[in-house]
Amino acid sequence: MTNSRHPETLSLHAGWRADATTGSVAVPIHQTTSYQFRDTEHASNLFALKELGNIYTRIGNPTVDVLEQRIAALEGGAAALAVSSGQAASAFAIQNLARAGDNVVSSTDLYGGTWNLFAHTLKDQGIEVRFVDPSDPQAFARATDDRTRAYYAETLPNPKLAVFPIKEVADIGRPLGIPLIVDNTAAPILTRPLDHGAAVVVYSGTKYLGGHGTSIAGLIVDGGNFDWAAHPGRQPALNTPDPSYHGAVWVEAVKPIGPVAYIIKARTTLLRDLGSALSPFNAFLILQGIETVTLRMERHVKNAQAVADFLAKRPEVAKVIHPSQQKGETRRRADAYLKGGYGGLVGFELTAGREAGRRFIDSLKLLYHVANIGDARSLAIHPASTTHSQLSAEEQLATGVSDGYVRLSIGLEHIDDILADLAQALDAAGK
Repeated sequence: MTNSRHPETLSLHAGWRADATTGSVAVPIHQTTSYQFRDTEHASNLFALKELGNIYTRIGNPTVDVLEQRIAALEGGAAALAVSSGQAASAFAIQNLARAGDNVVSSTDLYGGTWNLFAHTLKDQGIEVRFVDPSDPQAFARATDDRTRAYYAETLPNPKLAVFPIKEVADIGRPLGIPLIVDNTAAPILTRPLDHGAAVVVYSGTKYLGGHGTSIAGLIVDGGNFDWAAHPGRQPALNTPDPSYHGAVWVEAVKPIGPVAYIIKARTTLLRDLGSALSPFNAFLILQGIETVTLRMERHVKNAQAVADFLAKRPEVAKVIHPSQQKGETRRRADAYLKGGYGGLVGFELTAGREAGRRFIDSLKLLYHVANIGDARSLAIHPASTTHSQLSAEEQLATGVSDGYVRLSIGLEHIDDILADLAQALDAAGK
């Protein structure tokens, strides 16, 4: 029943029914590097993209393929590419379009690792990332020039938690031939950015999709909804001959396959050359997580809301960062885009600052102190000294991180146990 649009069904059935040879219902782990070609013509056709199929696991694998089909179905996209990590997905999403001398306009509201990737590593590669405040969508238009290849944002930015204006920015970019790339890591099931005009969606599958803190993975979904050929001067990577692939012009080369020029190029050039392949075993584990992601997100959302309400009443807490606590346009966007609830992340600022944050973290007994989000377990971290520590003080504030900010990823435990642990840690932090 893969024609369903219901995520509860797609998360269990999209991309797979059973193994044709054995009847296995669980997706097999194809732990192989290579695949036997039928004959020389078959091999030649695969390498020339005249046929689609398996060549080498660095480029594609049957287990990984099911994961790619499943996430594409869940997001309403045309096709997907799985890679070794969310960081690789973010990098590939940009590198697939931008070359040295080009630029991308990005929201300031980003995970610290993405900020560093954009501000330093991509800069070293000759790609400029221009950071703008997403509270004013027109800031993207003002930062755009003839070499702007994409806009980039996070749906529910970690750790700022101010929902991005997806449709507003997508509508600015499309007439100019500029796609909006959205990292939806913190909001799977809660929203589908492609439905609001985004062209590409990226995920760290490590987080809510996997859900159990076992596997690193990244995913890129091509919406199939962006006309890359309409503005060839704006998107030369897809509209001019690619010397790394026999001069293929990607928008023309993939026409027999469908509107998937973006994702095919990413697979056959970036994944082929840079080798950020996802292991079949990790793909299997992410698939296991996706089977229950709709149920888990319901509990994450419910528990996180209870935590936000609890923290708002505590005297040690100066401010709670959660969409339910927001007002005005920021709250309107949260309500417009997060139809499934406000997510599983909660931030708060302690009145006593950094030292109180340290005491709070060190006093936790149930919540884990780890650098991850979206786990079935509840997690806590102090971003200023960890995930965002490589950023300058000004950059930290731009992303929503203050000295006293603590980020919580609320898990699936009984809410009474979560609140009890937070209460005793806050008591310790206030001493």
